[in-house]
Amino acid sequence: MSLRVAIASGNPVKRRATLEAVRVTLGYDEVDAVAVEVDSGVPHQPVGDEETLRGARNRADAALTLLPDADLWVGLEGGVVERDGALECMAWVVVIGRSGEDGQLCKGESRTATFVLPAEIAELVRAGAELGDATDQIFGDKDTKRSTGTVGPLTGGVIDRVAYYAHAMVLALVPFRNAELTFPAADKDAAPVA
Repeated sequence: MSLRVAIASGNPVKRRATLEAVRVTLGYDEVDAVAVEVDSGVPHQPVGDEETLRGARNRADAALTLLPDADLWVGLEGGVVERDGALECMAWVVVIGRSGEDGQLCKGESRTATFVLPAEIAELVRAGAELGDATDQIFGDKDTKRSTGTVGPLTGGVIDRVAYYAHAMVLALVPFRNAELTFPAADKDAAPVA
C-alpha cells in the first residue's frame, strides 16, 4: 500500500519529519513524498501564531493546487512569537487530505511545542534576521534550518528539527488515522467530514 504526499517545501527536514510521521501514524511503508516549492504568502520569518498558521495553511493549499492527484498535502511553517518580553520559537503543521466514506477533503492542524530563544538570537531576529540565519551566526554553523534547526544546538542535540516537527505532524494526522470520526472540512464553507 502506497501513499502520495505533496510537501510544500524543498527543505529536507520538513520532508523527513513528514515521512516519519506518516509512516508511524498511518501505517504506510511506502510513501511517495513529492516536494513542491510554493510561496507561503507570509514573510520569510513569520511572527505570531496567526501569521505562522496562515503560512502553513497557504503552503498546504498551494500544494493541493499544484499536485491535486496526491493523497495528502502538507504545509509546515516555522515562526516566532513574543511572550512576556521573550521571543519563543514554534511552528504550525497543516495537513489536507481525503477522509471518510465520501472522500471529502478535511484538514488536521497542530502546533509544535515552544521554547524560549536566547537574547543573542532573539535580538538578531527582532532586527530582521531569519531564525536560521541568526542561529548560524550565534553558533558558527551553516544552514541549520536544513539540518538541526535552532532546537538542535540549544538542546545539545537531544531534539533536532526533524523530531521537533514530527511530533506536531503526528498530531495533525489525527483526522486521517480516525476517518470514522468527524473533523473540520478543509474548506471552511464545506460541510464537516463524517
